[in-house]
Amino acid sequence: MRLRPGRPDLARHSHRFTVPVAESGAPLTVTWLGVTTLLIDDGSSALMTDGFFSRPGLARVGLGKVAPSAARVDGCLARAQVTRLAAVVPVHTHFDHALDSALVAERTGAQLVGGESAANVGRGHGLDEDRIVVAESGAPIRLGAFDITLIESHHCPPDRFPGTITAPVLTPTRASAYRCGEAWSAFVHHRPSDRRLLIQGSAGFVKGSLAGQHADVVYLGVGQLGVQPASYQVDYWTETVRAVGARRVVLTHWDDFFRPLSKPLRALPYAGDDLDVSLRVLTKLATQDGVALDMPTVWRREDPWAAI
Repeated sequence: MRLRPGRPDLARHSHRFTVPVAESGAPLTVTWLGVTTLLIDDGSSALMTDGFFSRPGLARVGLGKVAPSAARVDGCLARAQVTRLAAVVPVHTHFDHALDSALVAERTGAQLVGGESAANVGRGHGLDEDRIVVAESGAPIRLGAFDITLIESHHCPPDRFPGTITAPVLTPTRASAYRCGEAWSAFVHHRPSDRRLLIQGSAGFVKGSLAGQHADVVYLGVGQLGVQPASYQVDYWTETVRAVGARRVVLTHWDDFFRPLSKPLRALPYAGDDLDVSLRVLTKLATQDGVALDMPTVWRREDPWAAI
């Protein structure tokens, strides 16, 4: 953690909130719901990454114990008009991704898809084994109208809770019980429209792991990216955006996840990240490559494939 006070002013980046709004006939939409929670929906089949809605405060995370808030989860699902999901896919199992995943799967009839660590989050919540899908890196999983392929990746350094979850997680518990587990690059292929996207939940990468993959759109996690060396930021862009030939990048995991979604979003504080630096570097890279660089608007159904 750094000692610099304050946080970036999102108003300075208001021109980046330009992902096209989904038209009524869009074959596939994406709704960002904070951090790397994404609702991917074609009107009849849908899946969600993470499903993190409880967003406990900093004091509780640091000094107390965390547990899913059923009221916040139910309220957010209702606001997003979500009743059924084919899958809930935690991009890794830190609390700010996986705390609510099993509850969301329970509420929506979804499969919980991830590694063994995600499976142990589900088991701790009481999900039946037939509702848990343990992924094999690189092997597509067919769920509803989607093929989901998880490819093993790395968490952005530093990983404050490294390691895997080896036993069912029973809540309430310390946030440190939610170890990173398997960090994924998640490819989603919507078969009816042939639309493809990559969801990179953490600003980490495995060199060469995405070679041969393709996605027109990347939802790119930038949490902690702004405190990395410039060379790391360039490598991250190269190993994700350039590797898959993306034409639009939508930035996620920049919001302060200790603040509930009922309040206006704000950026993570400088003590843990620097969104201003990330945007300065990524803007230059996007301009060089002719790639659209956007930030999503929370709760809004968007069509990131439009106009690319």
